[in-house]
Parts: sequence; C-alpha cells; structure tokens
Amino acid sequence: MTLTVKAQIERWPIAGSFTISRGSKTEAVVVVVEVSDGTHWGRGEAVPYPRYEETPETALAAIQSWTGVPETLCEIPLKSARNAIDCALWDLKAKQHGLSAHLLAGIEKLKPLTVSYTLSLDTPEKMADAARTHAARPLLKIKLGREGDPERLRQIRNAAPKTRLIADANEGWTPENLAENISACASAGVELVEQPLPASNDAALALVSRLIPICADESVFDRDSLSGLKGKYDFINVKLDKTGGLTEALALASAAKQSGFGLMVGCMVCTSLSIAPAFLVAQEAKFADLDGALLLACDRPNALAYADGVLYPPTAALWG
Repeated sequence: MTLTVKAQIERWPIAGSFTISRGSKTEAVVVVVEVSDGTHWGRGEAVPYPRYEETPETALAAIQSWTGVPETLCEIPLKSARNAIDCALWDLKAKQHGLSAHLLAGIEKLKPLTVSYTLSLDTPEKMADAARTHAARPLLKIKLGREGDPERLRQIRNAAPKTRLIADANEGWTPENLAENISACASAGVELVEQPLPASNDAALALVSRLIPICADESVFDRDSLSGLKGKYDFINVKLDKTGGLTEALALASAAKQSGFGLMVGCMVCTSLSIAPAFLVAQEAKFADLDGALLLACDRPNALAYADGVLYPPTAALWG
C-alpha cells in the first residue's frame, strides 16, 4: 500500500526563551507529517536538532523524498524525519482499526504521569528565582553545564527545599570538574544527572564515584548504541527524535530494561503532538521528562492535559 504524504514546517513561540549549555532559542521549529490511505489519516511531529546534524529543511526534504510505502521507512537516513512518519503511521493504524495506539502497542491502559518541569540555564540567582516560582511542582529539571554549577545547585535547593530535582548538563562538564559537580548534585539532593560529559569524551564516567545515578542522553540513540554504555551510565533517556520513531523507542526501552538500565523518557521543546507517542514509552519509566509543550507560549488544539505536575493521556483527537 502506498500512502499519500504531506509535510510542513511549523514554528511555535516559546514563553520567553529556553537556554541550555549549547545556547538559547525563542521558538520550537517542528516538522509535521500527515499520511493518508485515502480514507483515514494519521499525524506525527518531529523536532530536527542541529546537535545531530539535522535541520527542519533537511528533515522536510527527507520526508518529501519518501515513497509512501511503510516497509521502506527504514531507508530514511534522518531519524527525526523517520520519527514523524513512524508516529503518523501509528496514528493512522489506530484510526484504521478503531483502536487506541496504546492497545496496538500492547499497553492495556495508560496511566497519568508525574512529569518534570525544566528550568533554563541562567545565573544562580535567576535560576533560584525560577525554582522558587515553581517550587510547588513535584519534580524540577535544572539545566546545568557552565561555570558555577555548584552555586546554582545550592541556591536552587535553598529556593525549593521540598521539590524533587533532576539535572541535565547537556555535555557541558569536563572530566576535570566532573567529581566536584556530581558531589554538588548529591549535596543538593539531585536524584539523577543527565549527560554530564560530551558523548565523545565520557570515559571518565566509568571511574567517578556513583553518588547519584548518571543518565545517557546524547550518548544513546537506539538499540545499537546500548552496548557502549555499560559501566558509564545507569539510566538512558529515550527520545523518539533520536530513535527514529515510536517503534524503535519501544524496542529500545525494552532492551535497556533487560540490560539493567533505568529508564527516562524525554522530549525536545515541541507541541503535544510530539509528546503523545512518547507518553506510551514513558509508562514504565522512572522519570518522565515530557514538558516540551509546557514551555511554549501556546499549544495546538486538543493538547495534552496537565495539572499539578501530572500529565494525562492523549485523546484520539490529538493522536493515537
């Protein structure tokens, strides 16, 4: 069966700006795909990321060059492009069968998820102010990766003494400051630190004292990348834009659990359409970092419902 494929680039303003160790941005640029069999249609969304040598334009071109034959999806080299199509195919299949996508994935029922809320990288004082503002949330994710991270951690913890914390250095630390920064995380009660060192220079993780679990993000993509993580990482962060879609994300999560890794499921800054498929993968994850749409100035219609730090399952009007 050959499907009709439509794709376009969309731009969604961020509420303020979003900053990590690699830079700042003020909008989420996504690629949206619609596939149709002539009767039913399905949608998917992807966020191409320069860190992985992808742009919205190259992803769009890759999607537009696809033949529309589902069996050839693996031939698309850009994983974000493959993700958008794969998620659209899941949505299409759900509509064709009149079943929710989670049932097609073998998940009997979707449960609401406690999700983290991300604080952008900034000065210690501004991050402490942000932590104070969001201290009622159950879980905050704090972006680190620049000089002065121990002071950021100290001030954030003082500003939000009861909130659970996880941290993400986005490859911004070095082997030389690794031990100091991990110790500061432990002192602040951080429960997990994500990708402290560059993926190309993370050997020191095998030698550092395990004061808190360490999670791979930029170091893990799909099942083929798991073998190189043993001894360095305790958790992996599954993101559909890295795996190439929901199909591989589910397989990666299963393989990671069998290999003894804990699970985190994350997202880029995106709309609810990106997060809805990831919601399925996150059902068995210890950490759900699915706040991408919460960082936007507005979300798309039929958006995921969020209240008091809890994210609720998608409706069929959005996806799946």
